[in-house]
Amino acid sequence: MAQVSLKNVSKAFPGNVWAIRDITLGIENKEFIVFVGPSGCGKSTTLRIIAGLEEATSGDVYIGDQMVNDVPPKDRNIAMVFQNYALYPHMTVYDNMAFGLRLRKYPKQEIDTRVKDAATILGIEKLLHRKPRELSGGQRQRVAVGRAIVRKPLVFLFDEPLSNLDAKMRVQMRTEIKKLHIRLQTTMIYVTHDQTEAMTMGDRIVVMKDGHIHQIADPITLYDKPVNKFVAGFIGSPPMNFVNGTVVKKNGKMYFNEGKFQVKLIDAMVKPMLPYVDKEVIFGIRPEDMYDKLFVSDAPPENTIKATCEVIEPMGSEAFLYLNTGKNPLVAKVGGHNKPTINQDMDLVFDMSKIHFFDKETDNTII
Repeated sequence: MAQVSLKNVSKAFPGNVWAIRDITLGIENKEFIVFVGPSGCGKSTTLRIIAGLEEATSGDVYIGDQMVNDVPPKDRNIAMVFQNYALYPHMTVYDNMAFGLRLRKYPKQEIDTRVKDAATILGIEKLLHRKPRELSGGQRQRVAVGRAIVRKPLVFLFDEPLSNLDAKMRVQMRTEIKKLHIRLQTTMIYVTHDQTEAMTMGDRIVVMKDGHIHQIADPITLYDKPVNKFVAGFIGSPPMNFVNGTVVKKNGKMYFNEGKFQVKLIDAMVKPMLPYVDKEVIFGIRPEDMYDKLFVSDAPPENTIKATCEVIEPMGSEAFLYLNTGKNPLVAKVGGHNKPTINQDMDLVFDMSKIHFFDKETDNTII
């Protein structure tokens, strides 16, 4: 069994610089979990502590039932794939993949079998005689993954392994890694700053910022039910729109008033928003939850505002509209052919059942 557990793990660097603080997390056997967050959030430090490449300042790390705080990396039964591949340039692909097994004195026949099996899984059988300089970036990445596979570790660790690849190759490789997880049925821990990678690959996602975990959830829960403004803004592309305004109550109905526009809250929102009447809140709406009135059949006037489209980014099947509402800019994601006229007013309809509200002081989710 390859559960990984972190209990109250913290890491401080010289000068009292805290990389992570009080991280507690349980990773299940055979789970694919992704750490995601902006640069400097502590995700790679957490991975390196699991690998044994960094020593925690405090807290405990377990792999299975064994506490591994004092266990060297080579004895943790983990394999790590790095961002820069870390291949030996003077060795062939075969020798790069076999090197770790030779150090551990595996029999020659077993080394040959493991290397060729891994090469077959990754589709690099014809590259075994080549040197790294003769390979493309995607091929080098496969070799780095193959070097990890031959060891048959309990846990695979990936530290931003696709960041050096072009966009098309990144899409292909993340699919290959996901297939690999399904085939090998082992625990994988993956670090990335790319929320698209996180959403498409992870069984669960750990969202980090400033050395703290903000939310752990499956991709859909993370997207639909972010716990705070940071998670809501970090997950999703384009990111969620945020608008500051005030909750007001008129004639028994409740509205969000931005100053330049006002929209009516649906009935299900009234009760949780009662404590915020006449107070400032942060209104959040995702780009795909706004529509051009010309293309929707149901457009209640109380959910419709005036906006001017200043820029259109065509993406093929969809388009991003950069809108001016007079006070707060908004970005809408619409169908690729639903393009308004530049610099002319349009009626923009909000899907009020998809609205998020955040507390102005804490940034925590209200709804």
